[in-house]
Amino acid sequence: MAIISYLLGSISFSIIFTKKFNKVDIRSMGSGNAGATNVLRSVGTKAAIFTFIFDFAKGAVSVIIGKEIFGFICTMTGASPIIAQYGAYIAGVACVIGHIYPVYFDFKGGKGVLTSAAMIALIDWRVFLIVISVFIILFLTTRIVSLSSMSAAASFPVATFLITYFIDYRNADASAGPVTLTYVWVTSAIALIMAFTIIYEHRANIERIKNGTEKKLTINHKS
Repeated sequence: MAIISYLLGSISFSIIFTKKFNKVDIRSMGSGNAGATNVLRSVGTKAAIFTFIFDFAKGAVSVIIGKEIFGFICTMTGASPIIAQYGAYIAGVACVIGHIYPVYFDFKGGKGVLTSAAMIALIDWRVFLIVISVFIILFLTTRIVSLSSMSAAASFPVATFLITYFIDYRNADASAGPVTLTYVWVTSAIALIMAFTIIYEHRANIERIKNGTEKKLTINHKS
């Protein structure tokens, strides 16, 4: 399941669509990152929209695959339904790793923001609402996508712990099944690792933010 999700994540739609619509490799333009933001800034809206949709979709599909496979195992073995959530996390993380280090494109991909957002949205909509709210507030304030993305990533483990511990574990209010303390710590640890990974992938952006040279989002209207 993890291998399938990794291979799915390795499909870099930003590279595919920029080559299809504009006959260029997005990794040779702008920031050199194979992500939707660089596509929007360097190439145009058409390729960016397709990149956004498909990058989000591959994360969502991976999570669904993981949840369904583990859910089937739970049904067959009588295990707790919460185990299906572990399947969703495993598949989602594998997909994000594939997006960042795509096997089909010399392991040079995007930063995993959109794919991670899809994973969060399908695993726990409550956490997603917090994370996306942080992103929107920072973006409306600064118009800097990288800063907004890193701030949203940093909120991911915090929101995961607060919700799984205080709502799901303490109040036993989890639709997926009875939440254990182990589940709280494991999912919070996964969220922390993912947040660190996304922020690490933005290290060049961090330097530009420090130097005051990080660009605000502008759109190429050529296509």
